Amino acid sequence: MRFRDRRQAGRELAERLSALSLEGGLHRPVVLALPRGGAAVGLEVARALRAPLDVLVARKIGAPFEEEFGVGAVAGDEPPLFDETSLAMLGLDEADLAPAVDRERAELHRREELYRQGRPALDLSGRTAVVVDDGVATGSTARAAVRSLRRRTPRRTVLAVPVAAPQAADLLRPEVDELVCLYLPGDFRAVGGYYADFEQLTDEDVLRALSAAPQRRE
Repeated sequence: MRFRDRRQAGRELAERLSALSLEGGLHRPVVLALPRGGAAVGLEVARALRAPLDVLVARKIGAPFEEEFGVGAVAGDEPPLFDETSLAMLGLDEADLAPAVDRERAELHRREELYRQGRPALDLSGRTAVVVDDGVATGSTARAAVRSLRRRTPRRTVLAVPVAAPQAADLLRPEVDELVCLYLPGDFRAVGGYYADFEQLTDEDVLRALSAAPQRRE
């Protein structure tokens, strides 16, 4: 185990990011948590940086015969991002996944509406978007999430996670201005394996994290 729970992981990540902030690398930060797991980590980061906390909802697209087998991801209203290697290996094309994309996009919008409670997404223009999750396994969901930020024109995009698979980190580095990761295990298996407590979070947990964060400010 590496972390006791998401809160501890968030505090350790916050220490690293606070040091980066002191060096001038986080101009007017906004913390964007990938729910649900990223919300608990993001709350600790937002508190340390005295930054507003918002959600950045992205959804994995699963194979038709096995939803847990991710073959892509979708975020915002952007086109889905597919793993072309996985599609070829499984003999699938994008048309085969249209029902899954529609289903995941509907769930994405449901969560955005629930979590924001009628509030608009924060304006990222001229600010540093600090995207936070509890870990990265394949990188497809995180990659879709950070790509969806481009139209919101942040000054910089920083992806910050407690643990990641080295291959996923390599995939994500070109997508962001900076990747901050505390632990890159060579024998990575699953994010939950690096937490003693990795209980699944609920929508209510996300709402509590958002309400406990520093006040939103433009």
